[in-house]
Amino acid sequence: MNDNRRNFLKLGSLAGLGLASGSALAACETKSEKNSVAATLASAQNNKQIFNMSGYRAPKIETVRIGFIGLGMRGPHAVQRMSYIDGVEIKGLCDIRQKQVDNAQKILAGTKHSPDTYVGDDNEWKKMCDRDDIDLIYIATPWEWHTPMAVYAMEAGKHVAVEVPAAKTIDECWQLVETSEKTKKHCMMLENCCYDFFELLTLNMARQGFFGEIIHGEGAYIHNLLALNFNKETGYESMWRLKENAKRNGNLYPTHGLGPICQIMDINRGDQMDYLTSLSSNDFNMHQKAVELAKEDNFYQEYTDVQFRGNMNTTLVKTKKGRSIMIQHDVSSPRPYSRIHLVSGSKGMARKWPSPARIAKGHSWMNEEEMKEIETQYTPEIVKKVGDLAKQVGGHGGMDFIMDWRLIDCLRNGLALDQNVYDAALWSSIAPLSEKSVANRSQSIDVPDFTIGSWKTNAPVDITLAGGGTTNVILNNK
Repeated sequence: MNDNRRNFLKLGSLAGLGLASGSALAACETKSEKNSVAATLASAQNNKQIFNMSGYRAPKIETVRIGFIGLGMRGPHAVQRMSYIDGVEIKGLCDIRQKQVDNAQKILAGTKHSPDTYVGDDNEWKKMCDRDDIDLIYIATPWEWHTPMAVYAMEAGKHVAVEVPAAKTIDECWQLVETSEKTKKHCMMLENCCYDFFELLTLNMARQGFFGEIIHGEGAYIHNLLALNFNKETGYESMWRLKENAKRNGNLYPTHGLGPICQIMDINRGDQMDYLTSLSSNDFNMHQKAVELAKEDNFYQEYTDVQFRGNMNTTLVKTKKGRSIMIQHDVSSPRPYSRIHLVSGSKGMARKWPSPARIAKGHSWMNEEEMKEIETQYTPEIVKKVGDLAKQVGGHGGMDFIMDWRLIDCLRNGLALDQNVYDAALWSSIAPLSEKSVANRSQSIDVPDFTIGSWKTNAPVDITLAGGGTTNVILNNK
């Protein structure tokens, strides 16, 4: 079944490029290859889920015991946030660098947490995953490690929370899905932007019909990381993120803008992506930056002959129910930060960036007083419960803490997670699919259905605190 699923996706992508429509590419196909394609397509249509993880409630865990892998940029902040949540025990800290492990231990000094450490060897993380006294593995490593670590951890009987993107390739997306279904272990991608305050507000508004029928959504990751990507001292370990931009051309980081829009549109839970098309501009900044730096430092010489990804990528998605989504990605242009977050419906619309966030029911934006009334009426329970505490703890204004608190509260109360493995796979798949489209003059590419049809009956994300909301926050944890 695994091979059928993955072959079906590959064939679907090829079909999107014209192999099944008599194009010049199809002319190169032999008769035997055509027969093989038809047989595999027919077989793939019989695929069934091993187990539907959407809405799945794992057994309650009174105290969630956590092991962290990756203590660079994101990991230490996660360690600190988790230390404020009651019902958590931090059991393990892992990184290839002793300094990073030491720094994380300092964060926990004086708290109830006394984790074991795993450092040095590239496979130390496996030892932590193999322990019997850990329930959740929290992964904050470079992208290439996300899927291998998540799969290993689930197979070792652990729930997984993994930083974005959860996977880099379509095959990895299927690996995550199949492993989560087989093991009945949660695999949540840590898409923190789903828990930002305006995103949660508009999600609740959509649930209550404020926007009418959702027609169109827009999201983005527009964040000038040019200097950070090239910074060999305080940038990304071993220049890993610069290397991603040097060998791939597409929307490499779609999930921050995409995740909240997908939840509002009930993607994987009532609607599904159908196909996408993607276009990238040329690169106008990264190569130039490499050349400038190489004049003073030979370290950057290897990047002077690289064809970097384009500054701006724009990807368009059509859903099964006829909605449209635009996702943009630009990390090398001198622009103000934006995730756009635009929701357009048959009765109203909202847009977060450029700030201030605004809402409209017609030709004019609501005034300040009307916006306050909207917030009073539509602020969801989770924000009322932990919003102020989250702002005190921090983490991108508090959304990181809301995400972590919600994850722990769901595990402790045996609730379905807001984000499941199908979301992790689908949202992550936009990157490799966009690469295929960009490489083929923006031709449309079919988007795989990782739910194998269950999106038609899966229930929407429950944004209430029904059955949960029982986990306390301990700000004075030392």
